[in-house]
Amino acid sequence: MIDYILSIVPGLLGGLWVSGQIFLLTIVLSLPLGIFLAMVRLSHVLVLRKTAEIYIYVMRGTPLMLQILFIYYGLPLIPGVHIELSDFPAAILAFVANYAAYFAEIFRGGIQSISRGQYEGARVLGFTYGQTMWHVVLPQVVKRVLPPLGNETITLLKDTSLVYILAMNDLMRLTRAVVQRDFDTTAFFVAAVFYLVCTYVLTRIFSWLEKHYAVYED
Repeated sequence: MIDYILSIVPGLLGGLWVSGQIFLLTIVLSLPLGIFLAMVRLSHVLVLRKTAEIYIYVMRGTPLMLQILFIYYGLPLIPGVHIELSDFPAAILAFVANYAAYFAEIFRGGIQSISRGQYEGARVLGFTYGQTMWHVVLPQVVKRVLPPLGNETITLLKDTSLVYILAMNDLMRLTRAVVQRDFDTTAFFVAAVFYLVCTYVLTRIFSWLEKHYAVYED
């Protein structure tokens, strides 16, 4: 059994690397986009606010798998658009577009939880709106949104398995291939251990961040 596990681990690690790339790129790109969407969602400009609201509603109201399929298979079929993306860019675009919407709502809730008195106090001290957001509001928002942000991040890690529909060699696709090849379910348990270890690491990181940003409690 041990020899068999050791023989399949290198191949599964290759799949984990693909899943990890999707995860990391999605986090790096969707977090700033989510913050931007949250700011637009709170804008006093009606057109911008409604546009962001509709975008967030559509992305949160439709399945991520449907969005992946639409970007990969649907965009090339739209007359006048004909955008063809290979599997990896299509997956990244779908994940970023989807998770930015979820992160936007998380950050919007965090921003709205800050009392108006802090904005007024910063204005009295001569802070511009940008300085107020960067130095006063966002440090507190980060602390408040870390728990839901951590939950979404763990969900993202598991959602990377959806790219199997694009025939990408992610962890789940390679795991299934090994099981079908060897008629042995051991690979499922190995993949589960990989996901559990990654989830544990993410949980510890967010626990540390919560303690670090506790100094911004008001």
